[in-house]
Amino acid sequence: MKKTVFFLLFLFTFFLGFGNVRVPAIFSDHMVLQRNKAIPVWGWADPGEKVVVEFNRQSKSVKTGSNGKWMVRLDPEKEGGPFQLVIMGGNKLVFRDVMVGEVWICSGQSNMEFMVKSVADAETEISGASYPQIRHFAVPKKISAFPEDDFTDGRWEVCNPETVGDFTAVGYFFARQIFNEIKVPIGLINATWGGTVVETWTSKNALEQSDDFKDIIAAMSAISKDSLPDAKKKASEKYLSQLKKKIESLQGSVNNFDDVDRWMNADYPDSNWPQMKLPGQWEKQIKGLKYLDGSVWFRKNFTLGREEEGKPAEIHLAMIDDNDRTYVNGILVGSASVWNKKRIYEVPGKILKSGKNIVAIRVEDGGGGGGIYGNPADMKIIVNRKEISLAGEWSFKVDSMSMKIQGVEPNDFPSLLYNAMINPVISYAMQGVIWYQGESNAVRAFQYRKAFPMLIRDWRDHWATGDFPFYFVQLASFNEDNGNSENGSTWAELREAQLMTLSLPNTGMAVTTDIGDSADIHPRNKQDVGKRLAAVALKNLYGKNIVCCSPLFKSMKVKGNSIYLSFYNTGSGLKTNDKYGYLKGFEIAGADRIFHFAKAFIEGDEVIVSCDSVNIPVAVRYGWADDAGKDSLFNKEGYPASPFRTDQWKGITEEEKYTIGL
Repeated sequence: MKKTVFFLLFLFTFFLGFGNVRVPAIFSDHMVLQRNKAIPVWGWADPGEKVVVEFNRQSKSVKTGSNGKWMVRLDPEKEGGPFQLVIMGGNKLVFRDVMVGEVWICSGQSNMEFMVKSVADAETEISGASYPQIRHFAVPKKISAFPEDDFTDGRWEVCNPETVGDFTAVGYFFARQIFNEIKVPIGLINATWGGTVVETWTSKNALEQSDDFKDIIAAMSAISKDSLPDAKKKASEKYLSQLKKKIESLQGSVNNFDDVDRWMNADYPDSNWPQMKLPGQWEKQIKGLKYLDGSVWFRKNFTLGREEEGKPAEIHLAMIDDNDRTYVNGILVGSASVWNKKRIYEVPGKILKSGKNIVAIRVEDGGGGGGIYGNPADMKIIVNRKEISLAGEWSFKVDSMSMKIQGVEPNDFPSLLYNAMINPVISYAMQGVIWYQGESNAVRAFQYRKAFPMLIRDWRDHWATGDFPFYFVQLASFNEDNGNSENGSTWAELREAQLMTLSLPNTGMAVTTDIGDSADIHPRNKQDVGKRLAAVALKNLYGKNIVCCSPLFKSMKVKGNSIYLSFYNTGSGLKTNDKYGYLKGFEIAGADRIFHFAKAFIEGDEVIVSCDSVNIPVAVRYGWADDAGKDSLFNKEGYPASPFRTDQWKGITEEEKYTIGL
């Protein structure tokens, strides 16, 4: 009996010495492997252990290195399936229902993350989503200071009405369009995180070789995985100290005001307060308030006649990010805590008087942009059927400052999402990338001219498979901050940076200004976004004889008081979608750099632009605004022309640079 027990214990100890072979989470049942390319399969086992990989009549083996890592490269396979992928070492792994087809990385921020269950007509889309050859892998959200080898979890999902609701919507509609055309399995790897900047998706290697970013990487050299929160805290405290000095210089002091409880009163003296134009977020208007989280008071006078005295009123304050408490003549009339909802409050008649009245608003912002924003027409008071505009100059004063210094977010440091969400799949064979990001970089649009191409080159370098297709979405229309040619537009400058990125080989861009939503940064029409990206792939990669692109500005000629514009990608001809035949969205300027709305019409493949107020024109802009949704130049295939400008005059984002730890 003792011998038997000893023998069993010996066998247990013997087999315990062989570590199980394992593979990254990206390998699971229902996966899609890339067709017509070598297929890397990799993982870990004991050092020196033999690992055998079998797939569709292929069998390859390898011995692990001293670090326990192994990789085999299966020969290219044609599309098909389902197959089994079998991996054997000290144990045996079997992955079933494996397809071979086209694999696409879907990455970016919230508009790529946006799920099918939230799109327009979602119920119909979900009920009809029986596409078992479309598969989806959702990369778990995680940050890391150093490149990771694997994900914490994750699995491939087969597309059906029960699963598709959680798929990336743009990715799904892209895949569906391609599948319906070429009938090949499609795999989507969804690596997205809302509100993120491009630098967090870029590797440390790329950033430290860039003149624009290498100093930031050098500052991070001593940061370890465990000290990220400490580094965030130090950076935040340093900036908080600098911010306090800027605010004190701007308004004299900050914090610990003895009379703050009187700032809402009508008789409070505010003549020494600085001024700010509203609507408009404070970070974008006052350099001293950049990155300010905290509370700011705003005050403005308005005058009523005797006929309005004592009458009930309605006050409109556009949208307020995040929370507000609104007073009229010292009386609280309303408060709300929804950052993207228009404020409309009832004002009792007994509060109002003839002559001067005061609106005072305490705005509290917990993160990101702060202040009152939206359309100037939405800032007004209505009394006795009379509208009085409240847009324009307001007095303001900072009440308090705060900054999140606990917890590290993806944008706090560069490379955090590249390390955790991209590096683990770098070896996975794929066809290309579709990308929808840029909203969070708009305040640094000029720097995006370098940052975005750097990301594309970086990913291509790491995959080491050449200039694979990289197709991206140009920002849709959204009234971010009433930006236009007169006061500058961060979104127009970001779209320009995206347009310039087309100079990289094997890139493509879907223009979406016509299918945005001026009041919603997340337009629900993701169907057309996916279709437009798919059209680029079908034309450029899969050889379909179609028109796939939007008209792009080519050149200009000045003739008299008119400018003649020519375009690439006119397809079967230019057209306007305006029912009256007008071309909207064009502006023209002379040497004074003042832009005027222009008359424009199509003549062949050219657009002729002029304005009676500009006798000697030198520059044209088209769609140069945050919200370019009403612009009306298309080609006859239905693709909207990309916004552009012919001038190179300095914009409003040229001085904005990336910073860390904020």
